[in-house]
Amino acid sequence: MRPFAPAVEPVIPMKPARFRAVRSAAASSPPDISRLRVKVFADGADRAGMLEMAAKPHIAGLTTNPTLMHKAGITDYRAFAREVLALIPDKPISFEVFSDDFAEMERQAHEIASWGDNVFVKIPVTNTRAEPAYDLVRRLAAAGVKQNVTALMTLQQVREVSHALGADVPAYLSVFAGRIADTGRDPVPVLAESVRILKPFPNQQLIWASPRELLNIFQADAIGCHVITVTSDVLKKLALVGKDLADYSLETVKMFHDDAKAAGFTL
Repeated sequence: MRPFAPAVEPVIPMKPARFRAVRSAAASSPPDISRLRVKVFADGADRAGMLEMAAKPHIAGLTTNPTLMHKAGITDYRAFAREVLALIPDKPISFEVFSDDFAEMERQAHEIASWGDNVFVKIPVTNTRAEPAYDLVRRLAAAGVKQNVTALMTLQQVREVSHALGADVPAYLSVFAGRIADTGRDPVPVLAESVRILKPFPNQQLIWASPRELLNIFQADAIGCHVITVTSDVLKKLALVGKDLADYSLETVKMFHDDAKAAGFTL
C-alpha cells in the first residue's frame, strides 16, 4: 500500500494568461445557464427535493452522502436508496459507502452498485485513520464498479485516484473546492490542474464539489470542469443570473427599509 500523501502540498499555478481568462470569464456578465458546458448535479437527501430536481432538464444527475441522509432523518439506507432509484432510473445518482474498514467498504460497494445501472458508488479517498483507499478503488474499477471517489482536496490525491481508476470504467472524482476555499486557498488553480490531470482518461469526470455560491458554477465552466454539485439553496439563486445590479441594489435597500419598519424600530 502506498503511503498517504501529506495534506499540504504546493499548488501548481495556472499559466498567467489562462488564469486571467478564467477570472475574466467569471467576472463578466454570466451567460445563459442553458449554454454552460459544465453539468449540474443536485446534492441532497430529501426524497421530494431529489424528485423535483431530477425532473428539471438542467439537472444532469444527483449525489448524496451519509451526512445529508442523517440530517434528512433517513434510518433505512437501503430502502431509501432503492425507492429513489425506482423513481429516478435515468440520471446518474451517487450513494456512499459508510464503513471505515476497506473490506466492508468493498462489500457495501458491490451491493450498492447492484441497485441500478445509473448508480455510482461514492468511496472516500481515505478512511478515518488516514489510510488511502487507492487499492480499494483499483479493485472496484477492475470489477467494473462505477465510482465517485469523494473528499479529495490535494492534487496528489487526484493523481493517485485517477491512476487507480484507470481508463475502462466511468468514474467521477469529487474535489471539495468549497472546503479548499474555507482554508483561505483559491480552489480555481487546483481544479484547473485537476482537469488537466484527468485529460488522458475520457471516462473520468471531475466534480467541483461543495460549492459556496452561484458564481462557482461559472468558474467551474470556465476551467472546463465536467460537473458541479449544487445544493438547493444555491440552485434557488439561478433566477438571479444576469439580473440588473442597479435593480438588485434598489431591492436590497427596500428590504432593509421594510424590515426596519416591520420591526418597529425608533430612535
